[in-house]
Amino acid sequence: QVQLVESGGGLVQPGGSLRLSCAASGIIFNLYTMGWHRQAPGKQRELVARISNSGIINLVDSAKGRFTISRDNAKNTVYLQMNSLKPEDTAVYSCNAVHIRSSRTNYWGQGTQVTVSS
Repeated sequence: QVQLVESGGGLVQPGGSLRLSCAASGIIFNLYTMGWHRQAPGKQRELVARISNSGIINLVDSAKGRFTISRDNAKNTVYLQMNSLKPEDTAVYSCNAVHIRSSRTNYWGQGTQVTVSS
């Protein structure tokens, strides 16, 4: 049974930081590209950051310079360090795993709420 379990969300003031974690089980972690997506109320889900099994990173423009994605293959965990948070970063953040050989093999976590507000 595949599980992606996110943690680390919460309420933070503008300018603050949060670190999201996504622990994966039931998959061979180093065969998956891991990503963080977010969905704000009334908006479509968007990719925030992605890290391949070899460590290649893609970040959406709005996250560059503020967010960092990393992975620990020994712990089957991917992280999203978010700094200088803005109210527009408020969303449900979800973890995603996509098999490197077949994008049809992919899994999602349940999501964690991030709220940036004073």
